[in-house]
Amino acid sequence: MNRLPFALIMLLALVAILPACRSTQDLIESGDYDGAVSFAVDKLRGKKNKKTEIVRGLELAFSKAQARDLNTVRNLAAVDRPENWERINTIHRQISRRQNLVAPLLPLVSKEGYRAKIEFVDIARLESESREKAAEYLYVCAEDLINQAERGDRQAARNAHRLLKDLESRYFKTYRNKDLLLRDAVNLGTTHILFEVRNESNKILPRDFNDRVLAFGASDLDSDWKAYHFKPDPKIPVDYRVVFNIRQIDISPERVSERTYTDEKEIEDGWEYVLDERGNVKKDTAGNDIKRPRKLRIRAEVLEAFQTKAARLTGMLEIYDATRSARVHVRDVGTEVLFEHYASTFRGDQRALTKDSRARIGNRPLPFPPDSDMLMQAADRLKPNIRDELRRSRAIL
Repeated sequence: MNRLPFALIMLLALVAILPACRSTQDLIESGDYDGAVSFAVDKLRGKKNKKTEIVRGLELAFSKAQARDLNTVRNLAAVDRPENWERINTIHRQISRRQNLVAPLLPLVSKEGYRAKIEFVDIARLESESREKAAEYLYVCAEDLINQAERGDRQAARNAHRLLKDLESRYFKTYRNKDLLLRDAVNLGTTHILFEVRNESNKILPRDFNDRVLAFGASDLDSDWKAYHFKPDPKIPVDYRVVFNIRQIDISPERVSERTYTDEKEIEDGWEYVLDERGNVKKDTAGNDIKRPRKLRIRAEVLEAFQTKAARLTGMLEIYDATRSARVHVRDVGTEVLFEHYASTFRGDQRALTKDSRARIGNRPLPFPPDSDMLMQAADRLKPNIRDELRRSRAIL
């Protein structure tokens, strides 16, 4: 009776051990040497009695991973192609991470006394050399692209910027004239757009209308490679022109319409006796007089004045390629501003008024807004429409 539980315990312990051994071997056989190294390190870290099977597994996985990577590096270096140094440096960093992972376990000896043979390479020196050559490759490529950009290839400047930022983040924060090249890449890669408003409606606009339409914040339109300008600057070459052509302005007359209507409601107003056919008060079974709520229909006559005025502005948003003087995009843009106001009075029983009528009672007629104010409101409403259209458009490169 005492042996069975012990046997079960031993069997469960064996079942727990076997998957660990098999997992390390399975990872090695599948070619995932780094996975096997990480798995074995997790099993061995902090353990005084290290299992020989796992120690051997780590030794084998580490040896195979090192041999694979060093062989790949030799093959890449033998080809003598500068673009290979990025891949070589990536592998060197992989070797460094692997060695750093295993180093805290050394010397690695199992509980049975097996000592693993873990051979490190001078990866710091190798990684430093490959990092320098990879950075040099990116720098030279960026210089060539900047030269192309100076001949008018804006995309080349953007590619140069990407390579230099890659150099900065992966290899060296400070490197040769990287910062100067980055500034050149930004200047040569940025598209400059001049925005203007034209009034072709044959109607007079408020003096500050154009400024209101053009009052975009820098964050509204500018992006990584697009800079918008709202005043011509001879020092800045214009790549595209955005023109908002105002084609039509319609302002309706000031209208006041009046109407009279009646609100009615039935309410309870006290009580009254219930009479029989002879005019006598009816009694209930207890001999008490029978009463009922007295219904009363009440009315209120409402006089309502409705003021209305509308301003509508329509135009076209056009994008021109300044280098070719060609229109590359056009879209209708417009907005409408409405002024509406209710003012009401009543006579009769206030209790009859509906909720809507109550909300308007007591309002007095307001002065109509001037045409100029409504047009300035239209300018404010146009800005988000224009902004969204420019953000969606792919005409500006």
